[in-house]
Amino acid sequence: MHPYLLPVFLLTVTMSSSLFASGAESTMVSPVSADAVVWIKSPQDGQRVSSPVTLSFGNSNVAISPAGTERANSGHHHLLINLQELPAMDMPLPASAQVIHFGKGQTETTLELEPGVHSLQLLLGNHLHVPHARPVMSEKITITVE
Repeated sequence: MHPYLLPVFLLTVTMSSSLFASGAESTMVSPVSADAVVWIKSPQDGQRVSSPVTLSFGNSNVAISPAGTERANSGHHHLLINLQELPAMDMPLPASAQVIHFGKGQTETTLELEPGVHSLQLLLGNHLHVPHARPVMSEKITITVE
């Protein structure tokens, strides 16, 4: 299990439970700048790499801030690995081996990936791990781990 998964999972479950109990589910989604974008700087789409893989994330017209820090026009990265279907866009993103949270505001990571073809995509989440009213997602890239 990725070292960030358990704390984020527990935080997500706790926040989800308290928000539903208070009836605040309609206030979980945050606005974001119309020109906010995120992307995977490296590796490049189609690149052949070896594991561990170092990934670097880019952003423009949106600030990167830690989870739990409510700040206008900001969020933190979530890396979607080999997802066939996007998660719900109006709920906290689930923590799993396929949805990795970067709740400390990280913009780079190194991951162990099995040999083979992998799809990677970034999805920005707000302070509650919920995608913004206009989801800010990178293009999906494909890499091959040798």
